[in-house]
Amino acid sequence: MNLFGTLRAPRELLFGAGQRHALGSIAARLGRRALVITDTRLAADADFLMLVRQLEEADIAVAVDSSTLPDVPVESAVQSAENAQNFSPDLVIGIGGGSCLDMAKCVALLLTHGGRPQDYYGEHTVPGPVMPLIAIPTTAGTGSEVTPVAVLSDAERSLKVGISSPHLIPTVSICDPELTLSCPPALTAIAGADALTHALEALTAIRRDPVPGIAQQRVFVGKNELSDQFALSAISLLWQALEAACTNGGDRAAREKVMLGATMAGLAFGVAGTAAAHAIQYPVGALTHTAHGLGVACLMPYVMTWNAPVIRDELARIAQAAELSGPDDVIPALASLFARIGIPSTLQDLGLEESRLPWVAEQSIGIARLIQNNPRPLNLDEMRNLVTAAYHGDRSRLN
Repeated sequence: MNLFGTLRAPRELLFGAGQRHALGSIAARLGRRALVITDTRLAADADFLMLVRQLEEADIAVAVDSSTLPDVPVESAVQSAENAQNFSPDLVIGIGGGSCLDMAKCVALLLTHGGRPQDYYGEHTVPGPVMPLIAIPTTAGTGSEVTPVAVLSDAERSLKVGISSPHLIPTVSICDPELTLSCPPALTAIAGADALTHALEALTAIRRDPVPGIAQQRVFVGKNELSDQFALSAISLLWQALEAACTNGGDRAAREKVMLGATMAGLAFGVAGTAAAHAIQYPVGALTHTAHGLGVACLMPYVMTWNAPVIRDELARIAQAAELSGPDDVIPALASLFARIGIPSTLQDLGLEESRLPWVAEQSIGIARLIQNNPRPLNLDEMRNLVTAAYHGDRSRLN
């Protein structure tokens, strides 16, 4: 087999405790008028206010938009872009969790190219670069600080939707694990489980024929040599440290490993893509209004059980990265880890009504980009069986 790899990443990525203090000098190289996107809670946070002062001390004009809502409703992004017009920013800075970073990406896109988010749904629909964008995550989970995708919620479609383009990768990302020290245990668990799911789905995604130009034709090309390395590093770090970070939020070593793992998982799935667990979570999340990370982590042991016959090599590599005895231990150990940090084990526990399982299956199988990335094909009947197994907590249905 010919080796093939591809990597998309920020122009500059800074990782480490205290690296947030470089914001002023970095931003001064990129613009003079910064629109800072965050949410209401963070806008009053001492660390956030310190970052704004850094910008002002670097003679950068600052406007703060703290209107970010969970899951970024489409209309909220439109409103933020309209509100920013009079300020005329030449730089956008996202500070916060995944929703804040996705909001920043979308606002930068709309300020640069106009239109509405709906104009850019799908892959490779962004016509060119967006204005400079700095991403500073305060949670360790989505990997949005390094990925080419912004996820929004569209009320008209009753689903989350994605805008996927290399042009959305932030210009600079600053990943400072000290910003996660105040993250409460439940959010640490949800975000970290999301990151581990990203790494697992990237490593086990389909491997496509690397025809010349595949990375220009697709945003998510499937697993490859470079994404595999980032995914395995992420799995090792997260398996080592996630439970410790949830148990003791002041454990700085654990916080560092979890944030580094989340960023590496983002670099992995930013080119490899995700698969069936993410496809199923979108309709489940729309019905249950539960956090994305809860949904994908709940589903991951079931999806991996379905995929197990065709991912034996990957399961062996996961076992090695997680320091488990062998490939057969991976799925039970993953389910156990998630249970210990409070991830629901069934779709019923997430609040899904059993009567909605057929609708969930139909919606999931229709998300072709993700289903086609799954290593083992799924038809509608198989998807119905998969979501039923996940509802009842019965992985034996999938053997």
